[in-house]
Amino acid sequence: MIVRFGFVAMSMLLENASPSRTMTFAAFSKLNDREAALRKLERTAEENLKNTLRLLRHCYAHDIKVYRFSSKLIPLATHDELKDWLPWEYLQEGFSDIGRFVKEKQMRVSFHPDHFCVFSTPRPEVLSKSKDDLAYHLRMLDAMGLDETAKCNIHVGGAYGDKPTSAERFIRQFGELEDKFKNRVTLENDDKTFTARETLAAAEAAGTPMVLDIHHHAVNDGDETDASLYGELWPRILKTWKPRSDADSDAAAFAVLPPKLHVSSPKSGKDPRGHADHVEVEPLFRFLKETAGSVDRLDCMLEAKQKDAALFKLMDEFRELQARGESIRMLDGASIEV
Repeated sequence: MIVRFGFVAMSMLLENASPSRTMTFAAFSKLNDREAALRKLERTAEENLKNTLRLLRHCYAHDIKVYRFSSKLIPLATHDELKDWLPWEYLQEGFSDIGRFVKEKQMRVSFHPDHFCVFSTPRPEVLSKSKDDLAYHLRMLDAMGLDETAKCNIHVGGAYGDKPTSAERFIRQFGELEDKFKNRVTLENDDKTFTARETLAAAEAAGTPMVLDIHHHAVNDGDETDASLYGELWPRILKTWKPRSDADSDAAAFAVLPPKLHVSSPKSGKDPRGHADHVEVEPLFRFLKETAGSVDRLDCMLEAKQKDAALFKLMDEFRELQARGESIRMLDGASIEV
């Protein structure tokens, strides 16, 4: 199994390369000239896009082909008071440059809308905001000229005192979206509410791929055993990634878009849900060995606080495992074979 590794948004090694520079609405409101304030937002967004391209070049230089964009590329883009603001034409060149690079280098990119993108909500106003937020992310992907292999990852959402009813509401409300939205989404288990099994059931019902977060599963496992995870849940998760028209195809079906894993480690014993600076190699390698025969290719998104630095450290630790005779082969600076 070939495993590629990527990281989220920020680099700890590149200087002055933040893709998330922003302005608060309070600061925006204090500027007397609204048009000048909007131009300032656009210039900030333009700088974020330029830095994103710098980050992609940094990734490619180090063999990293999996990357998650910052959701904050355009400051205040979904704020209620700025619904009349249309920065897309001004920013099109920056988005096009990013999309061109991604396609040329055959990178896998994604977004992860924030926690307020919630389709299990019973509140119509929250559902409306969730749709707006998802539409914003999809419009950025469209501006980049990227196809449906570039996904937005979300969670099922809150339980609101009745988890089964909330899951049913998610399936119904998500199912009412247009296909152009549904086809861009992956669904991830969370660390407090919806377990891997519950998220998988929702993903199967909604017809969307599931991203397994192994850290979230460790702290919210629903009393699953390793036998049920590897023997039942993982094969079902893999099946959600197969093309709908070929749901019974073999592992070669994943050549276009491999299944995806989220990887992080507990911050501490007192804060097991928080993300540590780096990723512990042993638990991850154990999972990869257990699943190695199930699929040809797998992509892993590291959600460690040290971002690219954590990825490089993890690769060094894989090299040490290889030197000790473990069943691992280094392929390049950011991928291995298990």
